[in-house]
Amino acid sequence: MTVGKLQMQQLPLFSLKGLLLVLAILTLFSLTFFSLKSFRPPVQISTPATPVTIVEKQIVNKAEVREPVAQVADDLFTDIYYSPEVFRLNYAEMERKFKVYIYPDGDPNTFYQTPRKLTGKYASEGYFFQNIRESQFRTEDPDQAHLFFIPISCHKMRGKGTSYENMTIIVQNYVDSLIAKYPYWNRTLGADHFFVTCHDVGVRATEGVPFLVKNAIRVVCSPSYDGGFIPHKDVALPQVLQPFALPAGGNNIENRTTLGFWAGHRNSKIRVILARVWENDTELDISNNRISRAIGPLVYQKRFYRTKFCICPGGSQVNSARITDSIHYGCVPVILSNYYDLPFNDVLDWQKFAVVLKESDVYHLKQILKNITDEEFASLHRNVVKVQKHFQWNSPPIDYDAFHMVMYELWLRHSVVKY
Repeated sequence: MTVGKLQMQQLPLFSLKGLLLVLAILTLFSLTFFSLKSFRPPVQISTPATPVTIVEKQIVNKAEVREPVAQVADDLFTDIYYSPEVFRLNYAEMERKFKVYIYPDGDPNTFYQTPRKLTGKYASEGYFFQNIRESQFRTEDPDQAHLFFIPISCHKMRGKGTSYENMTIIVQNYVDSLIAKYPYWNRTLGADHFFVTCHDVGVRATEGVPFLVKNAIRVVCSPSYDGGFIPHKDVALPQVLQPFALPAGGNNIENRTTLGFWAGHRNSKIRVILARVWENDTELDISNNRISRAIGPLVYQKRFYRTKFCICPGGSQVNSARITDSIHYGCVPVILSNYYDLPFNDVLDWQKFAVVLKESDVYHLKQILKNITDEEFASLHRNVVKVQKHFQWNSPPIDYDAFHMVMYELWLRHSVVKY
């Protein structure tokens, strides 16, 4: 009995040791097998003669996704952007997903749906009205929309001679009718709605409708911090004078022999000071009146071609079409305006392609410009050429033009809307 008990006590111990031994042997064999296998030559996989790009991939759901931005040149996303990679990724996502519903209400023959015109210094408003209908961003299904466009043109009202008081009434009545007819405004109190106006008349007309200004996204050409503009909510619309009289300039530093240039009306305090201080200077070409066409054809535009720095003081508003004129003609813009939220300012690093000054710097303007080295100017000039595409309107719109940049700004703001 004693021997039997001893054998019964030793049996489980023996079985455990045996099991561990078997596992060790199996592990050794497995490691040896895979080690020997790793010495085999890799399997050769045939590759197509021509590499497949993103554009060549099949898109299954074409109704949802248009062709993504194709193989973009590497130098597109440079340091002119604050976060080039973030911009690239967000832009691609916008193109895939972003949808805007345009309210169909309103008589197109009056102040709704269609712009007044696509020319002149307020052409940006007209181009946006047209581009949004030409783009893949428009949806006929409001339930798919991220944002809602209120298509009322204050510029068109101005063309018909409507008074400011009547403009405010027209805007309010139109918005009230949309609120009463559709459920979408009340979901967010208008936070996912936007309107577009480039003329300062539009700013004044809509200021009479407080709930519209406070809640909706304002896309305006006069984005002044001290004029009710809210940067994290509203969008600065570039004021572009199109069509341009002459082709785009750039990459011609050797031809730019004039230090600085400005010519225009003295319709603001900063312009009066600029003309008074520098009008007779021999290195700055400053005129306190617009250049007469009698002098010759396109004399004003041609001066942009031969100037290093083009002075852009604010006029009756903080903005000026001279900024986009300067960029188009390859002249480094000198922003001389307080409280100005520059277009695409949270995407583009304006310090890389412009000289941004306070109005009080006007008294030291020449010395500031002369202190910029040739190397620094060359860098600014190269970057001006790089951003030209962002300040150009097209019909139909093309990738990275002014319309797409405005849509990108709206895309960034849609994500803060909470239902």
